[in-house]
Amino acid sequence: MKNLRMKAARAAKDMSQGDLAVQVDVTRQTIGMIEAGDYNPTLKLCLRICRALDKTLDELFWEEETDGRTD
Repeated sequence: MKNLRMKAARAAKDMSQGDLAVQVDVTRQTIGMIEAGDYNPTLKLCLRICRALDKTLDELFWEEETDGRTD
């Protein structure tokens, strides 16, 4: 699943993928793969990304469960 929340948070801080990558000590390709949903980052990396973007884990990485119910 694409991580559009992370991409939006990065854009809101006027950061490129490369800028964020340098700040969290990974490659630009890694950031691109996380945003595209092609890479599942470790908790440690998620925390570094959250700190860099001033967001919580829930704000960037929590997936809402949908079970099809219409309560």
